[in-house]
Amino acid sequence: MKFGYVKVCAASPEIKVADVDFNKRNIISAIQESAKSGSQLTVFPELGICGYTCGDLFNQRALISACENAVKDICLATKGLSTLVFIGVPVAVGGKLYNCAVAIHDGTILGIVPKTFLPNYGEFYELRNFCGAGGDCVEIRYAGVDTIFGRNLIFAAENCPDFTVAAEICEDLWTPLSPSVKHSQAGANIIVNLSCSNETAGKSEYRRELVKVQSGKLICGYIYCDAGDGESTTDMAFSGHNIISENGRILYESKLFENGLLYGEIDVELLAAERNKTAGVYFTGTGEVDNDYVIIPFTTDSSGDCSLRKYDTTPFVPSNGLSERAELILTIQQKGLEKRLKHTGAKSAVIGISGGLDSALALLVTVRAFKSLNKDLKDIIAVTMPCFGTTDRTKNNSLDLMRGLGVTAKTISVENVVVSHFKDISHNFDNKNVTFENAQARMRTLVLMDLANDNDGLVIGTGDLSELALGWATYNGDHMSMYGVNSSVPKTLVKHLISYEAEKCGGEIEKILKSILDTEISPELLPPDKDGGIAQKTEDIVGPYILHDFFLYYVVRYGFAPDKVLYIAEKAFKGDFDKAVIKKWLKNFYKRFFSQQFKRSCMPDGVKVGSVALSPRGDWRMPSDAVVKLWMDLID
Repeated sequence: MKFGYVKVCAASPEIKVADVDFNKRNIISAIQESAKSGSQLTVFPELGICGYTCGDLFNQRALISACENAVKDICLATKGLSTLVFIGVPVAVGGKLYNCAVAIHDGTILGIVPKTFLPNYGEFYELRNFCGAGGDCVEIRYAGVDTIFGRNLIFAAENCPDFTVAAEICEDLWTPLSPSVKHSQAGANIIVNLSCSNETAGKSEYRRELVKVQSGKLICGYIYCDAGDGESTTDMAFSGHNIISENGRILYESKLFENGLLYGEIDVELLAAERNKTAGVYFTGTGEVDNDYVIIPFTTDSSGDCSLRKYDTTPFVPSNGLSERAELILTIQQKGLEKRLKHTGAKSAVIGISGGLDSALALLVTVRAFKSLNKDLKDIIAVTMPCFGTTDRTKNNSLDLMRGLGVTAKTISVENVVVSHFKDISHNFDNKNVTFENAQARMRTLVLMDLANDNDGLVIGTGDLSELALGWATYNGDHMSMYGVNSSVPKTLVKHLISYEAEKCGGEIEKILKSILDTEISPELLPPDKDGGIAQKTEDIVGPYILHDFFLYYVVRYGFAPDKVLYIAEKAFKGDFDKAVIKKWLKNFYKRFFSQQFKRSCMPDGVKVGSVALSPRGDWRMPSDAVVKLWMDLID
């Protein structure tokens, strides 16, 4: 079970109502197929051993006894298999009949979980045949073995601490007080649901959202296994709608009316990390955790690999619905700036325009804010400040964008004042070291700050989230502003937001923005090459932003260990970057992320737009002198 990936299976085999032998054979066949495929958890539908639609046949002792005997045979068939199996069985206990999930592993019944909430409306009349679960767990004798019977059971893998499973049955999910709430609070990372939900128009959409929301609310993996063809169609039809969800996302889903086995992988390390963040809320309030849970251990195969999950190379960029998401993010940025402008009573906004991505996005956001506030766009003072590394392309793109958007455009060269400054501090102009570079950035910030003071305005920061993560900003230079509109927007997303605005604006603005998108990313602090092109290329120095944004997402969002980040990056970027290249830049990411925290500790205000942000007042609190050795060692 590499890095916490649990391979799971929701199995809906063909059944025949009340034909227990036929159903048993198909269940055993499905278990063997699932185990052969490496599944560590296999779930079957509600009452699948005999069929949910048996009706008053549940009152026949012959049927109940046949089901118990079939469970014995299924147990024998699982001997030597490492998959944890849940099958739906009617179980008689103390003269009462219960609709149950029987947990079986390696030839043994680990426990039996009865259904809590029994539907008794519309087409359902379970109270006619079954009793609902009580609160206490008790020892019973069933199928020839002693086992535990009760609702509050958690099955925990001894060799994978985050692989913890609990069960609920069909209607339990649809009720306000689902048992899975308590199960999750008590430590179950995966909830299995053995279901027999009939299909009606529109129900599959509701069911899908229900599973999705429950997995998100409980921060759990949720396996919903539904009955399919073979159940009685006297009054209902069943579609075998199987769903595997994780933390609010549908990972895998079967087609309706197609019996079969649905495989998936649930990342229990991810779930544990997410719960760790929210533990203060999760375990307090009115939902106190029951003390009567029984933890039942089992051992699983830990040699499995992650083969089914796919990782997008740009996790910050939505794979679909980009236009809606882009508009929302831009609006959040805009509204954040609007509030600051109104609160301070600022007359103007001052912004440095480099001809690069970040300043273009910041200017577009500022224009949106001014339009929303009905402020004159001429009160946006946009400044290009050419110096030693400025190329004609970036300078012209800057001026064209300013003029095209209708803001006040200024060109203020900082060459002479920087040269004078070098003389003041006895710096040799030919020494192109960090002083040579940073003096330009700080001088530009000085110009912007003084312009803002002179025009009753605010300096709008342009630096993005990726730069903050890497510390790729001059301290008290471009690192500083009066409000940073891009501070939680990573570089890969910056590109998509600009693409969206380009298409939306059209005409000359679109051409200018596309030219900016096609320009090499650079701070332009070193002189151009012999052809007048950009000589200093950021991604040659710090590494590809597409990699760094990927690292950032999984390091900060989920707290994955470096070896796991490396592993999933190899999967995501297969064919684009080899392992050695990924490893090189991952080391660089951690080194810079730790060493540059001091810049984030005093970063300007800026609105949060997504699930990852690095503001010390919001999501990220880290000491500036933390040691990176542990993380570097794990990469190796």
